[in-house]
Amino acid sequence: MFSRIINLFKGFVGLFISGIEKKNPEALLELEKENLREQVAKYNQGLASHAGLCERLMAQVKKLEVEERELRAKTAAHLRAGNRDAAGQYAVRLQTVQRELGENRTQLEQAEATYQNLLKARDVTINAARAKIENLKASITDMKMKQAMAELHEMSAGMVSSIGGSGDTLDRLTEMVNEERDKAAGRARVARDSIDFAGIQVKEAEQKALAEQALADFAAQEGIALEGNGAVTAQPAEKVMGSAQKATEK
Repeated sequence: MFSRIINLFKGFVGLFISGIEKKNPEALLELEKENLREQVAKYNQGLASHAGLCERLMAQVKKLEVEERELRAKTAAHLRAGNRDAAGQYAVRLQTVQRELGENRTQLEQAEATYQNLLKARDVTINAARAKIENLKASITDMKMKQAMAELHEMSAGMVSSIGGSGDTLDRLTEMVNEERDKAAGRARVARDSIDFAGIQVKEAEQKALAEQALADFAAQEGIALEGNGAVTAQPAEKVMGSAQKATEK
């Protein structure tokens, strides 16, 4: 029972962590990059140790090569001088050095080959990890862009639904506006029909008649003859005066 509870707790913790990772992929990517740097640093330390081994073998080979040349020269010199015992001792030592030199050369070749393989493996691994990181960066960017587009589409769909849902309100508002417009048009028609256009025309004709009468009286006083179309004809002064005298005599 206790183990089942522990497993259940681990499951909840795993789900919680997975949710955080999904919401923060950049943080997880940065963590992986940091882990990669640490792994590369540790790998380089091991590579440096192996390179040190190669350097030690190389120095040992050079030392044995020098010793081999010296022993070869001493052996040849004592042999020419007739010192066979000394020449034999140097010859035995020369064989030992040559054997050690061959072994060290073989170890050096193997160590160098291993170093080059390790170096190549490191570079290949780092390049693959960098490529994966760059792909992840591009994927995260594409994911964010797609999420933004999805949110925008969802928001647009919500707006369309909201606008469609407000259709009843818009129809009711349109009906109210049309009703008020019809009422205003009816009031204007009633007001227009209430005006006495006949009386206005009579008054207008009366005003024109009074104006014509006043104009005729003025023309008679001034001796101006008015024609039927309203044209004015001026009479000579003598004729006007004679007319006036005749009117006086009568």
